[in-house]
Amino acid sequence: MRLAGKKIVLGLTGGVACYKIAELTRALGKVGATVQVVMTDAATHFITPVTMQALSGNTVYTDQWDARIHNNMPHIDLTRDADAIVIAPCSTDFIYKLAHGACNDLLSTLCVARPAHLPLLVAPAMNVEMWQNPATQRNVAQIRADGIQVLGPAAGDQACGETGMGRMLEPDQLLTEIIASFQAKSLSGKHVLLTAGPTFEPIDPVRGITNLSSGKMGYAIARAAWEAGAIVTLVSGPTALDTPYDVRRIQVQTAQQMHDAVMAQLQLHKQDVFVAVAAVADWRVANASEQKLKKTSDTDTPQLQFAQNPDILAAVAAMPDAPYCVGFAAESENLLQYGAAKRLKKNVPLLVGNIGHHTFGRDENELVLFDASGHTALPRADKQTLALQLVAEISLRLALPH
Repeated sequence: MRLAGKKIVLGLTGGVACYKIAELTRALGKVGATVQVVMTDAATHFITPVTMQALSGNTVYTDQWDARIHNNMPHIDLTRDADAIVIAPCSTDFIYKLAHGACNDLLSTLCVARPAHLPLLVAPAMNVEMWQNPATQRNVAQIRADGIQVLGPAAGDQACGETGMGRMLEPDQLLTEIIASFQAKSLSGKHVLLTAGPTFEPIDPVRGITNLSSGKMGYAIARAAWEAGAIVTLVSGPTALDTPYDVRRIQVQTAQQMHDAVMAQLQLHKQDVFVAVAAVADWRVANASEQKLKKTSDTDTPQLQFAQNPDILAAVAAMPDAPYCVGFAAESENLLQYGAAKRLKKNVPLLVGNIGHHTFGRDENELVLFDASGHTALPRADKQTLALQLVAEISLRLALPH
């Protein structure tokens, strides 16, 4: 319930993308938000107020002279208890209105009359040529300069049959952006590099050694860091998870590949924070077969030889001008003892410990943070909640003098 207690004024302007807002409205409700829909006359040609009222559970307003508001001032009353205004889809014409302070209908008047502290987010949706038009770009630059947050647009196929920039973000992407808009930007502009998921060490072309890590914790931290304003790169082992929105993902398989990808990113751009969440195999098969190993008899057992994999976290922590390093320790017992010892061994300022078989593949976890002052427990919660708490802890530590 990431938006529990929040009221969102959701404005619709004219555009085919209105059909997507039905899904967004339902999604906002599922994460706890109260949705108050306001539509322009043009929007009602694409989706009906009846539909939006059914999905939002609230009266839909379209007229600035609506007498159902007791003082006949919907442009004032609808926003005074709101937490944000979201215009989606936002047409070319409506961007013009926002840029020039026009207020000739309820939605535009409501935006101009909103309190100065009330965030306004817009999701453009238009034909590629309309988006690229110099006048549109001037207006977009103006509303950005005025503090309005522009969500997208994306490139892709458009209802008119053309392809290019101007396509509205998808409902799940808009929901992610709206949720993120309420988060403190404690990592604004920081570069954060993470590893996540398991690694897979081949025995032969069809078999290998891996572990039960799902990658959920690492992906949750990547999303939380992005919500905090960071520029996030995620180096991931094999998982079934979708890449977090607006996060750059580099796919790898083995521990050596993960090591090489991390080192390449550190050389490419200075990172402020490195979070080693991945469950990396300590050993690889040194005599991996180039062909599938065959069973020749009941007593014939392949003899596997192992070589130690590089220690990614220790290698990064030992670098000159190393980023702020956060390690993870998945133990099966004695977490407090082993976690504290591992932090010292890896020489990192912060280590996060958990009991591996209590968390691998699950949606919940409980963490223990180890630093020079001792340890702090983060009680059991869903992994996204824990990720937000961990990012807040990292931000606090970054702000301290070193």
